Amino acid sequence: MRLNQNILLLGKKVVLVPYTSEHVPRYHEWMKSDELQRLTASEPLTLEQEYAMQRSWREDADKCTFIVLDAERWQAQPGATEESCMAGDVNLFLTDLGDPSLGEIEVMIAEPSCRGKGFGTEAVLMMMSYGVTKLGLTKFEAKIGQGNEPSIRMFQKLHFEQVAVSSVFQEVTLRLTMSEPERQWLLEQTSHVEEKPYGIGS
Repeated sequence: MRLNQNILLLGKKVVLVPYTSEHVPRYHEWMKSDELQRLTASEPLTLEQEYAMQRSWREDADKCTFIVLDAERWQAQPGATEESCMAGDVNLFLTDLGDPSLGEIEVMIAEPSCRGKGFGTEAVLMMMSYGVTKLGLTKFEAKIGQGNEPSIRMFQKLHFEQVAVSSVFQEVTLRLTMSEPERQWLLEQTSHVEEKPYGIGS
């Protein structure tokens, strides 16, 4: 999605930056992991395929992607490459043509040293806030593998409720509808987030 290609979102624990070609090598290394392939239901790609995928994510109007950086590491080392600070990614898919107010959200904290620190929670809150304020979304869905208990618990803490279970795909679907109280809660949770212009190495 081109809408977010020039902005950076600065949170307390994470920084969200657009997915650029400079992030692809590290991302490609992550996705060689059997565990991450299983958790994200994805197939391993060649490096060339990964670069093509990154380009399509930037161009496609129905996908919004940010790379999640470790904010502490990113801010502590001026001049550090973003690739060296990468923790994972967070995505929104606007795939329901009949309902443009619905976004499917997913998050992956791929870097083992970055797990269990609340990075995924803050990244999801920041992405939801972006979806509500910039994309006009009022409903969110998360599809998570049945065995991925930490991710299911995280989304439930963020007020998502389970609405379906697919034994075929071995996944549960959780949903959150943004009532006015939910919207206010979300904006309060993300009131610290700063939006800044993004340029490589910013």
